[in-house]
Amino acid sequence: MVRPNYLSQYMFDWEILDVIVSGKSALDSKFFVGAIGDSTQVNKFLRGYGLDPNDPVSRAELFGNFQEALQFIRRYFLKEGNEEGLDLKIPNSLYMITDIGELFLMATGQKEGTLKEDELWAEIILKIMHTILHTDKDLRSNYFSAIQTQIFDKFYKFITRDADDNLYLCSDDEKIKLVDFETKSKKTRESVIIKLLHKAENVAEELFDRIGVRFITETKFDALRVVNFLVKQNIVIPHNVKPSRSVNTLVNLNTLRDKYQNVVKMSLRNDLAEDRFVNAVEREISECSVIEENERNSHSAKSYQAIQFTCRQLIKYKNPFLQEFHRLRKEAKASGENDLAKKILNLDVSLIARDIRFFYPFEVQVVDEKSHKENTEGEASHAEYKKAQARSAMLRVFGELIKYKNLEI
Repeated sequence: MVRPNYLSQYMFDWEILDVIVSGKSALDSKFFVGAIGDSTQVNKFLRGYGLDPNDPVSRAELFGNFQEALQFIRRYFLKEGNEEGLDLKIPNSLYMITDIGELFLMATGQKEGTLKEDELWAEIILKIMHTILHTDKDLRSNYFSAIQTQIFDKFYKFITRDADDNLYLCSDDEKIKLVDFETKSKKTRESVIIKLLHKAENVAEELFDRIGVRFITETKFDALRVVNFLVKQNIVIPHNVKPSRSVNTLVNLNTLRDKYQNVVKMSLRNDLAEDRFVNAVEREISECSVIEENERNSHSAKSYQAIQFTCRQLIKYKNPFLQEFHRLRKEAKASGENDLAKKILNLDVSLIARDIRFFYPFEVQVVDEKSHKENTEGEASHAEYKKAQARSAMLRVFGELIKYKNLEI
């Protein structure tokens, strides 16, 4: 049967179509890079991606990403670097690649002499490279020092210690005793890559916890007071909180609300002293546990108890180049008539941003001392969380190879 010529116009790549319109990640598609048959198509793909295949600097950078991907796989996903990794070795054919175009052709089975296993490995490496590229190209990372200074300073101005070295969150009219106050200034590069690899949306979703703070209080009641304090002092603006990122596994607010109002009414009727009021509230809170599982993060243990939410801060960054340039213009004006001074004074800097403003997310965690201790022990520990995260990323990226090799995990 002869295929009509017009049919070529109506052929769909159903896997890619599913990625574009159905919310599926490219990392989970059957063929990561789609149909690429020769080096010309490789170059077209790279241009569409935003990379210039004819630029030697871009090609060198891409090859550096390739080398980093190999090292990353060995360190985190294979037994040679991680005892819980896969008992596999990267094929020698991958180490023989000298041009990224070869990697694309190998991944699509178009490189002569390519074995099926080599194809799967090439796809795995391209997935890691893709994630590394997005990690590196976050423009805001250039302003990270200003970001963390502006975010942390909002908190530090309310953190004090007394003469006995007791820690407090306090304003002129309120003081809350803290067990500890911690800051997370920046995720490591490897942590960012692992997190992006295991996320369902991969690089399409922003990471919200590169900067974070944690308050550890003596009681659950104080944990709620901390959240209230942050809002009252405009440290956290509710309108800038990302709703889908808020998780409360510490206190059931629906149960507590009525109980709390009853305690308030009782305190008014009986003119309760402050310590008796606080004790009454804490007794009620002890009966308001949260039993729902953490649906936001499948890697957090069911026993993990905390209040967590993500807020955005408007960051203001002054361009240091302009400050230096204005100083140079003043010197040029003072130097008199010469060609260099004229060129400097005639330079158009209207398109250079004087001030850069953008919102940046930060995570806040509030937890009482008892819950924090339980969180950091056993299956709820951060180490277990990281292991589960790395395992999830490994199974996702190596899924097809694991099936092909019939590996038992």
